[in-house]
Amino acid sequence: MALFARQLQSLTASGIRTQQVRLASSTEVSFHTKPCKLHKLDSGPNTSVTLNKEDALKYYRDMQVIRRMESAAGNLYKEKKIRGFCHLYSGQEACAVGMKAAMTEGDAVITAYRCHGWTWLLGATVTEVLAELTGRIAGNVHGKGGSMHMYTKSFYGGNGIVGAQQPLGAGVALAMKYREQKNVCVTLYGDGAANQGQLFEATNMAKLWDLPVLFVCENNGFGMGTAVERSSASTEYYTRGDYVPGIWVDGMDILAVREATKWAKEYCDSGKGPLMMEMATYRYHGHSMSDPGTSYRTRDEIQEVRKTRDPITGFKDRIITSSLATEEELKAIDKEVRKEVDEALKIATSDGVLPPEALFTDIYHNTPAQEIRGATIDETIVQPYKTSADLLKAIGRA
Repeated sequence: MALFARQLQSLTASGIRTQQVRLASSTEVSFHTKPCKLHKLDSGPNTSVTLNKEDALKYYRDMQVIRRMESAAGNLYKEKKIRGFCHLYSGQEACAVGMKAAMTEGDAVITAYRCHGWTWLLGATVTEVLAELTGRIAGNVHGKGGSMHMYTKSFYGGNGIVGAQQPLGAGVALAMKYREQKNVCVTLYGDGAANQGQLFEATNMAKLWDLPVLFVCENNGFGMGTAVERSSASTEYYTRGDYVPGIWVDGMDILAVREATKWAKEYCDSGKGPLMMEMATYRYHGHSMSDPGTSYRTRDEIQEVRKTRDPITGFKDRIITSSLATEEELKAIDKEVRKEVDEALKIATSDGVLPPEALFTDIYHNTPAQEIRGATIDETIVQPYKTSADLLKAIGRA
């Protein structure tokens, strides 16, 4: 009996080693995700998804860049090197990285003021994001936009007014349909903006015209310091489009987000019109840096989410367990990301700022120099430079 036990143990160990070798050499692994909840839909995204090694490492790196970049921004704010508003995305990384993974060339994004990660994902550098936060010339818009107003070719910003991006996203989608593009506009808003009247005006127009727009509610549980249960009569945000179909997605699982966004994009691309998505997620920091985030929830609650639902550590465990990545590979990525952010910080805290003449630039497009009124009617100035590009060229920073 003892011999049989030893033989069985040996065979089992051998089988495990064989399985580990097979997995280690595998470049693609299947995972199961939490099913989506559906509204006015007969079927939804697959719950069985595949992931290859290249994508696994990229997604991990992208989420780590956003997390470390936001941590750096938080520290800069505490050091009073960032002034004004500053809304951090820490905890919600799987939403942005997962959606971006499903997007194709020509797709567009517009969001609210929690926009640093999206700006980076859609083409800006870490330096451009952090330098914009500190108001430096090296910033995304040379220090003129700050935390809430950054842009790239396919990213229509950060928007500082609650819900203002909702009808604008529908407008971008209208342009796409007019041009007969097979693209979508991902229009993001928080649960705090889900009760805005303009959202319902925008969804009505989008449905009337079957616009290719994804209205995505990133539900992190709190609108500023108000829990969703206290602000919304219905907290099933994916159903709030009424006649617009919707899906609920686990926003802490990057693979669930990617698969749902792929499915949603195919739905819009087929000409069926708009779709509402609710990403169930969580933010670790307060609404903004001026909010400690602990007066309306406990520190224990935050730590529990970090421990059990963190999008980065959860994804890390999955790709290591499935042998898509090793601890050493991920440590190397962490080191690389840390270096990239540290180098960006040096520029963000040492670069120069635009001269006062920059206040008069970028007011009108393609016009002669305009006479701009100052603080009083007696104070006027003719634009010395019409655009920031003209000014940067004049000071040798073009």
